[in-house]
Amino acid sequence: MSSHQTQSRAVIELNNVHFSWPSSSEPTLVIDSLTINQGEHAFIKGPSGCGKSTLLSLLTGINQANQGQVTVLDTQLSDLSSRQRDRFRADHIGYIFQQFNLLPYLNVLENVTLPCQFSAQRKHRVKGSLEQNAKQLLERLHLPKSCIDKPVVNLSIGQQQRVAAARALIGAPALIIADEPTSSLDYDNRSAFIELLQEQIDNANATLLFVSHDPTLEPLFDKSIDLTQLNQARGSQ
Repeated sequence: MSSHQTQSRAVIELNNVHFSWPSSSEPTLVIDSLTINQGEHAFIKGPSGCGKSTLLSLLTGINQANQGQVTVLDTQLSDLSSRQRDRFRADHIGYIFQQFNLLPYLNVLENVTLPCQFSAQRKHRVKGSLEQNAKQLLERLHLPKSCIDKPVVNLSIGQQQRVAAARALIGAPALIIADEPTSSLDYDNRSAFIELLQEQIDNANATLLFVSHDPTLEPLFDKSIDLTQLNQARGSQ
């Protein structure tokens, strides 16, 4: 478990944030205040429909708040154009999707190095060979060497999960967001994976935002946020 809370620089700050989907008469998300600091491993919990996916879409700049400030890594996302938000996300955020979103026509190594094709900043932060860096990440995430040249579709779910984590970590992005990536694994494998992930994130001095509806994982994190309590749109309904 990380104990990096002493580093007080805010990586994520939300102030007076309101968001409504165009088709909805009621707000989906109303967050008065949320701060996550550098080096923290934050666990965001809450049942389906409480606004977890909406929150992630705001933090990554895919959607914009109707009101309030969303600041990520000292950048107010509303100040950026759509293209600039895309660039910011590619440069600074590693994302582990629930369904992994690996490209089936690429092998393991090609999937892991993909973010560095889209972001010169991430490629520049890689020390030495990009391919060697990817192999080291995969090794530290306990992926067998025999898998490296395989198409990702030939891997088990657990192995695909490690590839998705390595892809998020390559090029040392400052913020790692994991959106329920462990939902298809049993508890022991989930715990082992999270501990490995946290170890690699600490090595990069990055910040982890881990979203899950599984409260049994909560003790593995040093900060816990219940979105049903934080989201005043839900609390008032």
